[in-house]
Amino acid sequence: MSNTQPQPTTATNLVDLLIQLGFVSAEKVEQLKAAAQSAGRPLVEVVEEQGGVREEDLVKTKSQFYNIPQIDLFGRIVRAEILNLIPQELAENYRIVAYNKTGDEVSMAMVDPSNYKALEAIEFIARKNHFKIKYFITSNAALSYILKQYASLSAEVEEALQGAELDAKAAQGEISVAEEGFEEVFKQAPVSKMVSVILRHAVEGRASDVHIEPIGNETRVRYRVDGILHTSIILPRNVHSAIVARIKVLSNLKIDETRVPQDGRFRLTLEQHDIDFRISTLPLINNEKVVMRILDTTTGAMNLEDLGFEGGALEAMRAGISKSHGMFLITGPTGSGKSTTLYALMGILNKEGVNIVTLEDPVEYFMKGVNQSQVNPEVGLTFAAGLRSILRQDPDIIMVGEIRDKETAELAVHAALTGHIVLSTLHTNDSFGAVPRMIDMGIEPFLLSSSLNLVMAQRLVRRVCQFCKVEKKLEAATEDEVNKELDVLPKEVLPKDLKFTKPLIFSVGRGCARCENSGYKGRVAIGEVILVTEEIKKVMGGKGDMIELMRQEFVKQGMMSMKQDGIIKAMRGLTTIEEVFDATRS
Repeated sequence: MSNTQPQPTTATNLVDLLIQLGFVSAEKVEQLKAAAQSAGRPLVEVVEEQGGVREEDLVKTKSQFYNIPQIDLFGRIVRAEILNLIPQELAENYRIVAYNKTGDEVSMAMVDPSNYKALEAIEFIARKNHFKIKYFITSNAALSYILKQYASLSAEVEEALQGAELDAKAAQGEISVAEEGFEEVFKQAPVSKMVSVILRHAVEGRASDVHIEPIGNETRVRYRVDGILHTSIILPRNVHSAIVARIKVLSNLKIDETRVPQDGRFRLTLEQHDIDFRISTLPLINNEKVVMRILDTTTGAMNLEDLGFEGGALEAMRAGISKSHGMFLITGPTGSGKSTTLYALMGILNKEGVNIVTLEDPVEYFMKGVNQSQVNPEVGLTFAAGLRSILRQDPDIIMVGEIRDKETAELAVHAALTGHIVLSTLHTNDSFGAVPRMIDMGIEPFLLSSSLNLVMAQRLVRRVCQFCKVEKKLEAATEDEVNKELDVLPKEVLPKDLKFTKPLIFSVGRGCARCENSGYKGRVAIGEVILVTEEIKKVMGGKGDMIELMRQEFVKQGMMSMKQDGIIKAMRGLTTIEEVFDATRS
């Protein structure tokens, strides 16, 4: 990989150069000065964190200011003997790595050239080992990519496996261990390290779920990243019981109970983030499978724009929650991002003068100023029972994680009719199926029409990696299908900043180190929104094909279907047309 030579600069400090290059505004810097002073931190640190400067622009600015060339280390594999010229602990603390060696010259990449302690330590190592140093600047993300190579996942697992037989025998009962002694056995044992490695790499790889499952004579560990399961590790079958037992210990589950499913959760702090792991065990033939849902409780809720909502759908969503009372329903299958959207809506509603109470299963993010409660069926705290209690808590806004039964549906409708805003989710394939589903649960159509403000459906599609994105022309058949969807939309609904003439240009990811050669990184929501207007209310209470009549009214509202919304996002280069068609397939 080639490095970029810096250009000379006349700026006297890094912040001035950021302003000079147009990467941050002077007004923004003025706003951040107060925050820097109150926190007693250097202004440059606060600007880097809160100024909205892209990492590549920050690296470019540092390179120019310090007159040190920059280097992009993504995709580079560093030989162990070069990497180990700098001890791992020192590299992690000072954010500096050795990545190349030619003769007696060693190339070092660092994040902060102003860290003189780091430079002193590196110069000391250079003198001791008789080599010269050539410095480069790189991004935090690229440096982290190299740091992971100090100990790869396979190497760490291999090391843990070398002593795992003891744990396997203990978990299978071949070694006598008192029930109260399991914690100590598994805390120190190699299998404990193996579980830690599996969890850490799942978090580093942005996985949402971890599957640990026995397959034949092996144990397979799979990570779900951006909605797709990938096999990451294959382990010998004899350590499976020990791994399951360790996870049960962490989750306070019964170690000796293997006949019935169990649910639990635990929290770990990884890389200064509090991560919750939600555990589910399932008995299989002669063994158990474990699935862990990963919840980063420190990230907080995203806003609607970050999730991908725009245009008429975004305006309708804001209108739907601006009313003084009524129900806001989000539909979609498991894993379609419904809960994340609910949190984004609560972020808008969360103000000093309102009382927001939630009933969730589980609590996925912790929101300051919101009273969050978790259902616990074992002690009788179901959604219905909890909702009944919440109504006695003087709430203004109620969030119910899911409407699963008639009793919960009746209570939610009653709350919406009596002056509360109710946010909830429902399992239907699209927004048009929500009303019939509620009626099937036993809700009278006239009550539903009086209480429902808005229904929306959503899916998550993978984002195109912005680092390896290239333009692509569609095949003729695909382009015809796209045009067929767009042609039925009124001209005023189509975004003014996009070109809708042939040939239509879309984007794909070629695959790179940043996206692990998948071409995708992250996910974005696509959705359809129905505002419950007077015409929709008449449809609810009338006769005929309710879903078809609602579709006709939906078109009159000028709203986009989920597929049309996805096509627009694909035209913007956010996702691929293949992802959209796959997510919206009937």
